[in-house]
Amino acid sequence: MLRNARYKGRDARSLRQLLLAQGGLGVPGGSKRMTVNSGFNRRQFLSGTSAAAVAAATQVVLGTARGGDAPVAAAGEYSPTFFTTAEWAFINAAVGRLIPSDGNGPGGVDAGVPAFLDRQMELPYGHGAFAYMHGPFQPDAPASLGYQLAHTPRELYRLGIAAADEASRQTSGRRFAELEAAQQDKFLTALETGAVRLSGLPAHIFFAQLWKNVREGYFADPLYGGNRGMVGWKLIGFPGARADFTDWMDQQGKKYPYGPVSISGRRA
Repeated sequence: MLRNARYKGRDARSLRQLLLAQGGLGVPGGSKRMTVNSGFNRRQFLSGTSAAAVAAATQVVLGTARGGDAPVAAAGEYSPTFFTTAEWAFINAAVGRLIPSDGNGPGGVDAGVPAFLDRQMELPYGHGAFAYMHGPFQPDAPASLGYQLAHTPRELYRLGIAAADEASRQTSGRRFAELEAAQQDKFLTALETGAVRLSGLPAHIFFAQLWKNVREGYFADPLYGGNRGMVGWKLIGFPGARADFTDWMDQQGKKYPYGPVSISGRRA
C-alpha cells in the first residue's frame, strides 16, 4: 500500500516494507498474513533483509531461464507470452500496488516483476514440475501441510485472475485493473484475508501465490526478467553472484562498496 495513503484507518506502509517478513517463500497459503502494524520505514526494513533470504528467492528459478542471458526488455516493452491482455492488465495493476514506485526507487512494475511472472509460467515451474501434484487434495487443510489444490501455478493464475476480475465486477462494476488505487488496495486485502469469495478456488491461496512470486521477481537474478537494474539487490546491499566476497562477510554494518553482479557477469 502507498505510504501516504490510509489503510484500515491507519497510516499505511508500502507492501515493500513487508517483503520477506513472512518466513521466506513457502507454498501458497503457507505465509503469514500481512500486517501494517510495523512502525519501521519500509527502506529501513528492506535494508535489513538478509542475503540468505534473497538467495532463497532465487532458488526457485535457477537453471530455468528462457533464452539464456537474453537482454530483458525495458518497462513497457515486454510482450507477454502466457498472460492474456486482460490478465496482463491485472498482473501489472496488482504488482504496482504490492510494490509501488516512489521517490526512493523503482517499484515492482519498473523492476520487471510482471515479465518475471510471465516467463515463469512458460517454464517448468509454471507447469508444476517442482511440486507434488497428486491427490487427495484437501483445500481446507492447515497451511503447514503444504499446497492442497490440483492446479499448477499457471492454472492457478488463469483461474484466479478471471475469478478476481469477476468478483471485482460484481462489487464495483469494473475489473480490478480499472479500479482506483485505494479500491485496489482494499480488494487485495480482501483477497488476502478471504473476505471476498472467488469462484473455483480460495481467494487467500491465489493471493499467497501472487505475493510469493512478486517477492521472488523483485529479488531474483535479473537473468529471469525481474529485479531490472538490480534495484532489489542495490536496495539491501546484496552483492549478487560475485565469485568471492568473503572478506566482507564478517564486517557487519559496513556497506559493500562494489555493487552487485548478475549471474551473467553484468554489473549494476
